[in-house]
Amino acid sequence: MRTVRDDEGERYLLVKRSAESSLVRDPDTGSEQYLANADLTVDDEAAALSTAAGAVPASVRRVLTATPNDRALGLLVELVDRGPVGVRTLLDAYDLCESDLHGLLAEFRAAGLIDETRVAGERGYEATETTQDAIARLRSA
Repeated sequence: MRTVRDDEGERYLLVKRSAESSLVRDPDTGSEQYLANADLTVDDEAAALSTAAGAVPASVRRVLTATPNDRALGLLVELVDRGPVGVRTLLDAYDLCESDLHGLLAEFRAAGLIDETRVAGERGYEATETTQDAIARLRSA
C-alpha cells in the first residue's frame, strides 16, 4: 500500500491500481473511490501506515503511544478528572509503587501530556490541554 495525492493535494491510500484508474481510500473516512491515474502522484515521503494513522486525532495518538497499559491510561484519566494532584496524593490513592508512578509521570511529561505544578505548596501534576482533548475524544467514541 502506498500514499498518493490527487491534483488538489488530498492524500489517499492506494488500494488497487489498474491501467486507467486506481482504487483509493480516504484515510479520514475510510471511504473508497476510483480516481484516474493521471490525477494521482505517489507521495514517497508519506509512509502508508503513517497516512492511515493520520485519521486519528493527534492528541489521541499521543496518548496512545505514551500509555503502555490500562493503569497508565487510568492515571491520565484521573489527572483529567481530578485536576492538579499532588504527588503524595497520587502515591496514597493508587496502587502504584513510587518508582512506577514516577516513571509514568516522567514519560507523560516527556510526551507533553502533563505539566508539573504546585498543589497545596507541594509538587504535583496536571493534565495538559492535549490530554484533556484526547480523553474527551476517547470518551465520546
